[in-house]
Amino acid sequence: MKKAFIVVNAYTASAHELNQPRRIRDELSKLGVETEIVRNSPALVQREGDFCVYLDKDKYMARLLERRLRLFNRAEAIELCDDKLLTYLALGDLPQPETVPSLLCYTENAAPSEALLESAEALGYPLVVKECFGSLGRQVYLARDRGELLALSARLLHKPHLYQKFIAESAGQDLRVIVIGGKAVAAMKRTAAADFRSNAELGGKGEAVVPDGRAAALAEEAAKRLHLDYCGVDLLCGKDGYLVCEVNSNAFFGTLETVTNINVAALYARHIYNEIYKNDI
Repeated sequence: MKKAFIVVNAYTASAHELNQPRRIRDELSKLGVETEIVRNSPALVQREGDFCVYLDKDKYMARLLERRLRLFNRAEAIELCDDKLLTYLALGDLPQPETVPSLLCYTENAAPSEALLESAEALGYPLVVKECFGSLGRQVYLARDRGELLALSARLLHKPHLYQKFIAESAGQDLRVIVIGGKAVAAMKRTAAADFRSNAELGGKGEAVVPDGRAAALAEEAAKRLHLDYCGVDLLCGKDGYLVCEVNSNAFFGTLETVTNINVAALYARHIYNEIYKNDI
């Protein structure tokens, strides 16, 4: 019997977040794989299965599970995508917004480094400030002047974060490209009317698009460099072309499936099946 399990975060209570594992489970079941959704737990290191679809960001448990099982995505890929600075570094020379890393601070009652503030200001106002760890756009901010930059830098002083050039041409919109098994399989344009962030969870609206060759190639190369089986690559459209904004190893596909009528869950399930069972369908 073919068996597998899907891991979700130990504490999640969001019905929205549980849609994804349920969709993947159902599509794997259609292929004859008995699949169970389980919450992350230390006990999982003893769980039997042919593979694990890992939809958590707990890098430690991912590493432990990967000692015994093939993970989708792999532990290293999840870790690289979860930390936005590691993503930026791993993507190397791919076009990305100009980025300044924060300086890690371990000292209580410290003030933001003047040298860091000057480097961030060189990007120009407004500028984007991002926590390295976050999702759904909630840990992304906009500094419009020195006062807002100071306030954000002080607030995030003891958290890893980064500063990025604001791409005015793409304000409130981006292109989300889903890549599975190295191929761009679906895309949507996300647009927000009242926010510089385009996340659907923050009110952005999705519109089905067919990515042009440049967008598809850039998304595919980003996925390749991060060793991802599945991901959502968010592209900004700057004055000189596309830029990789972020890469999400567990990108939600509910909105994209709705607007494109593409069964992303089925495509992902088939990729996993082929990787594990070598096309034995």
